[in-house]
Amino acid sequence: MKVLLDLDELRQAGEIDEAEYEKLKRLSKRSVGSLAFSILIGFGVVAVTVSLMALVPTPVTAIALGIALAALGLWAQHGLGDDWRLFAQICIVLGALLFAGGVVMEGKGSVASFLIVAAVLTAGGLVAQNSLLIAGAVLALASCIGVRTAYFHAAYLLGVQEPALTVVAFSVLALVAYQVSLRVAPAYERVALMAARVSVLLVNLGFWVGSLWGDRLMQLKQLGVVSKEVMIGRAPFGILWAVALIGVAIWAVRANRRWVVNVAAIFGAIHFYTQWFERFGADPITVFLAGLLALAIALGLWHFNKYYFAARS
Repeated sequence: MKVLLDLDELRQAGEIDEAEYEKLKRLSKRSVGSLAFSILIGFGVVAVTVSLMALVPTPVTAIALGIALAALGLWAQHGLGDDWRLFAQICIVLGALLFAGGVVMEGKGSVASFLIVAAVLTAGGLVAQNSLLIAGAVLALASCIGVRTAYFHAAYLLGVQEPALTVVAFSVLALVAYQVSLRVAPAYERVALMAARVSVLLVNLGFWVGSLWGDRLMQLKQLGVVSKEVMIGRAPFGILWAVALIGVAIWAVRANRRWVVNVAAIFGAIHFYTQWFERFGADPITVFLAGLLALAIALGLWHFNKYYFAARS
């Protein structure tokens, strides 16, 4: 566990004596030195990896480098001690991302390639206790059912091909991951909560797209789950999204889950403004009223975070 302390302030307040001050200062210098060394070595590894990829820019190269870097990181983490932990994490994350990119390129973005990536990132995230890899694993699973992003010149794209399936699948995953977080050691609790949080974000994105376009359940038809095309309109998504946000926010307040409260408030505002401008359009009056409501929501959320959770902590 890392703690941030102002040693000069603690000494002046009489919380620590001169001997404790000198000891903590000496230990902090050693920690800073180890951190700087790890960062320097990490940058060197990144530079060498990028150079090799530039010399042989193929998916196979990315996969091989990814495996080698991840293996180096795991060895450093378990064989060299805490002083090398940052270097180990750099190697593990970079190796996993290289491997994932290579597999997806080699598999041409197929469902099988994303499933392999999800499995490998999950295993790596658990072994290295790395939340970033777990987040990547959840996003890889989302790609299997058509969740994607894209960028064009001055434009960003969010695509959710199966809003209903996305909502159901990642609601289940969020619930399972949260229950797991309550039953595991602290190091794995953080990893499980990351999976739950990314899943919650994906659920909200599914509701958002569904509230704008509805859902034809095309993937379920292709799999033979439904015999004919079934259309779910925009209204059911909009209503269920509002009900889910209110219900989850109430639970989060009672369970003292600040992150969930804030996410529910943010997506509640997104939901409101999406429907507001879809129904009333954008003109000076609607924009003015929307701005006033945005200020009211922001002030209410700030007040809630400052006073309610402060009183319970």
